Amino acid sequence: MAQKPSIPKGTRDFGPQETARRNYIFQTIREVFASYGYQQIETPAMENLSTLMGKYGEEGDQLLFKILNSGDFMRGVPEADLRQGSPTRLAARLCEKGLRYDLTVPFARYVVQHRDELTLPFRRYQIQPVWRADRPQKGRYREFCQCDADVVGSDSLLCEAELLQMVDTVFSRFGIRVRIKVNNRKILSGLAELIGESDKIVDITVAIDKLDKIGLDGVNAELRQSGLGEESIALLQPIINLSGTNEEKLATMRRTLADVPVGLKGLDEVDFVLGTLQGLELRGEVELDLTLARGLNYYTGCIFEVKALDVEIGSITGGGRYDNLTGIFGLEGLSGVGISFGADRIYDVLEGLNLYPDDLTTSTRLLFVNFGAAEAAYCLPLAARVRAAGISCELYPDSAKMKKQMQYANQRGIPYVAIAGETEMAQGKVTLKDMATGQQRLLSVSELISSIQPHG
Repeated sequence: MAQKPSIPKGTRDFGPQETARRNYIFQTIREVFASYGYQQIETPAMENLSTLMGKYGEEGDQLLFKILNSGDFMRGVPEADLRQGSPTRLAARLCEKGLRYDLTVPFARYVVQHRDELTLPFRRYQIQPVWRADRPQKGRYREFCQCDADVVGSDSLLCEAELLQMVDTVFSRFGIRVRIKVNNRKILSGLAELIGESDKIVDITVAIDKLDKIGLDGVNAELRQSGLGEESIALLQPIINLSGTNEEKLATMRRTLADVPVGLKGLDEVDFVLGTLQGLELRGEVELDLTLARGLNYYTGCIFEVKALDVEIGSITGGGRYDNLTGIFGLEGLSGVGISFGADRIYDVLEGLNLYPDDLTTSTRLLFVNFGAAEAAYCLPLAARVRAAGISCELYPDSAKMKKQMQYANQRGIPYVAIAGETEMAQGKVTLKDMATGQQRLLSVSELISSIQPHG
């Protein structure tokens, strides 16, 4: 018996309906990006591992999909490495490339590699799939598509405000109610300094970032495992549990971090961004969330995350400022800030809230019925004229029974059917049937086009 076909866990096939819906998401986001002057680029699915490793923290490195070297990949591997069986050492020997984990690090590599061709500040957007060897679950996939927009070559906090304005515009167009969460890594660094644990900043941010998933007790347990003492953990509790308006939170944190310059700088940056957004009258709610950490190591300033209010799902957009990323590739002093839309989670939210437009999957507007060779030959040039007028149409490929062809039109949601038999052919016309009303009219091809041409 032939083996039943399957696909890897955490990946999906997309049929016509799913693909139409995904294209609706991509096109909406693409239009907003372009309206703000962003230019599209693409980078390879695989990058050198030297480009990817060490950019996402220890957890991120473990989630990289590594690609075995071509040919005899075992050749040259020392016997000692094979006996020892260390996955890290073996991967370094056997794999030179990996699938991209996100679009930001490849973008930083692109900027450094093409620096002389770019006009700064450079606004770029990129819509491509990424891969992570994560544990699949609802809203979390091993292969998924990101829609990124970044600005490099500017330190201005206006970039942060503009990116969040773009986020609000996108979700307003989708009809999704969202909460935009904002924080700053400098504030988190200030807190780590305040409690005397500056060397544990990565551990602290990784743990705090999991608050929604594992709860406060889980976060505290992770902090203990990272070596934080009970006194330090106790000092963090009021911050993790801080509530109130954005203004009240800022005032409390200014008192808390009064003697920590890096923390105060982070508060100033957040204050500017929030103040700028107030003047833009966004539709979505904007919240200063001091537990927001964004686990990726490369963030250095403001960080963002977007949550859907009416569906239980993880963040659907995230991003932030990264001052040092291109420096890793040898180009110092080039600051960047960006956002990334999680298209797959947005898909699930739109589906859960029934927010997709009704006509997304109706690609064919007119079906020509096939009665035989002579009729098909008559219809083919007519179909060409219809397509030239910008109307999608198709000729049924087989001269099947009329009932079967009508069923096909119904199942596909095709709104019009053109019938051409001996009578119509003799007059150089077709009979147009409206599938919704059943009305039939004898028309010339020009009249047909005028009748079914979409308006507006």
